[in-house]
Amino acid sequence: MQQNRVLLFFLMVFSVLVSCDSNRVFDEYKSVPNKWNKDSIISFKVNPPDSINEYNLFVNLRNTNAYKYNNLFLIVEMVFPHGKTIKDTLEYRMAEPSGKLLGTGYTDIKENKLWYKEGIVFNESGEYTVNIQHAMRERGKVNGIKELEGITDIGFRVENPVKK
Repeated sequence: MQQNRVLLFFLMVFSVLVSCDSNRVFDEYKSVPNKWNKDSIISFKVNPPDSINEYNLFVNLRNTNAYKYNNLFLIVEMVFPHGKTIKDTLEYRMAEPSGKLLGTGYTDIKENKLWYKEGIVFNESGEYTVNIQHAMRERGKVNGIKELEGITDIGFRVENPVKK
C-alpha cells in the first residue's frame, strides 16, 4: 500500500512539472553520435500555429564535460516556405573563465537554452526548415574543427513570449 502511494506521488509531481511548460509551441531534440562533424547539418521542420503572433526561438544544446571550449559558434539557417533563407553565424558562451561549464543539470550533462531570435512572426504559411551546424575553429587556425566532442543533443524550440 505504501509503495502505491509513493508511486502516485511521483506521477503527480511529474505531471505537474510537464504541464508547467505552457509557453512551448515546438520543442524537438536530435542526438549527435559520438562527435559532431562540421559538415553534419541538424535539421528541424516547423509548422507554426499561425502567421499573426510573435514567437521566441531558441537553440537548445546538451553537452558533457568532454566539451572543452569556452564558446560555441553555430551557423543557423531558417528556410521559409516560399524559399527565402536567413542565415546567421552565432556565438554563445559555454563556460565561465574558470572553465566551469554553463547550463543547467546536476550530472555531467548540461542543458543550455540559447537565444536565436526574439519576437518573430511566421508571416508565411507552411513548413519552415531550421538547419544548424557548428562553425568551431581553433585559435590561429584556418580550417575548422572537423569533429566537435562533447555535444550530445541539438534542439530547436519555439515559444510564446512571456507576457509582461
